[in-house]
Amino acid sequence: MNGNVWRDGNVLRWLAAYGASLVGDGVYFLALGWAAAQTAGPAQVGLVMAVGAIPRALLMLGGGVVADRFGPRLVVISSDAVRCGVVLGLALVLALGSPGLWVLVLVALVFGIVDALFMPAVGALPPRIAGPGQLVRVQGMRSLAERVGHTAGPPVAGLAMGLGGPASAFAVASALFGVSLVLLVAVRIAPLPAPSEPVAVSGESPWTQLRSGLGYIRRHGLIGPLVLSGALSQLGTSAPMTLGLILVSEERGWGPGGVGWIIGGMGVGAASSALVLTLIPRFPRAGAIQNLTLIVGSAGIGGLVLAPSLPVAVGLAVLTGLVCGICGGLAIALIQTATDPSYLGRVSSVMAFTAVGLAPLAYPAFGFAADLWGVTPVFLAGAAVSMAGAIVGTSAPAVRRAELALA
Repeated sequence: MNGNVWRDGNVLRWLAAYGASLVGDGVYFLALGWAAAQTAGPAQVGLVMAVGAIPRALLMLGGGVVADRFGPRLVVISSDAVRCGVVLGLALVLALGSPGLWVLVLVALVFGIVDALFMPAVGALPPRIAGPGQLVRVQGMRSLAERVGHTAGPPVAGLAMGLGGPASAFAVASALFGVSLVLLVAVRIAPLPAPSEPVAVSGESPWTQLRSGLGYIRRHGLIGPLVLSGALSQLGTSAPMTLGLILVSEERGWGPGGVGWIIGGMGVGAASSALVLTLIPRFPRAGAIQNLTLIVGSAGIGGLVLAPSLPVAVGLAVLTGLVCGICGGLAIALIQTATDPSYLGRVSSVMAFTAVGLAPLAYPAFGFAADLWGVTPVFLAGAAVSMAGAIVGTSAPAVRRAELALA
């Protein structure tokens, strides 16, 4: 493995594949919503979008078992191949006729199932393509790819739909998944060290493997507290930073534009954090820094609802995005460095589940509580839940002492 990840062709191929897949995701989701809107009413559009989200959340933990059993590279390549084929098939069906809503529901269901396999596997790949001393930089590069992918997806989808409707957009998404597939096939996977504890993968049932993975996380002095800390942070901040910002902007008279400015500020801060993680040569006392940035980030999110004006809120959002991005990148690098090779997929699936599957459950609770007590106290309560995640990390000696060996 090359000591400089920016010059490591293997890492760059993986990064380009991941970025192409993210852009394809963005194009697919917008095209799916648009195609559903042309076929049915708002309620049915919501149904189509939910059909994909439900299996993704329910099967995410199982996706980690699959990644550990068959290897993350095979799972990621297979997932991209299925997505490429399914979305291309939908593009052809739309180009040739007007299928019923059931076709969109079926595609959304398949895509959600495949996503549940793809996300844990892609999260388990970095330790197999970069050395432990480069994981922070790789996470920074991955964050940059995510920012570019999420930003590029909507305009690419809009251009494609403007030229040829949803069928054209689905064809573009399929092509992007195809590019990702070709690049992933060319990625070399280095052998990992032998696990520190015996694991009878072939002789265990998937359910036993899942329980074994959850038990491993619970017992580990570093991974357990960091995963719990991240889960609390996601639960506390996901609803305030989506539904909460809309309600705050409406209450303060900032309007939709205000929401856009604040989210944009968070994005600028997060992109800056990705550069910091990629360029800074080392992070001494990484565990302590991770805890500190989580504390500052939680306070920053709570401060958004107290900001006296929109410019102050935007400035605070930039700072919050910066420190939260550093916090997340360090947490992932610490977890992946400490995880036994045989558990990488399952640990990655739990982290993905807290981010994608668990956090949205806070939305209805936030809306109900805001209706009872107002937006500001509920927003601050969410920030306090996130702060509790920092307390979990601070109280764990292994987290406080955690270091990252950087090349």
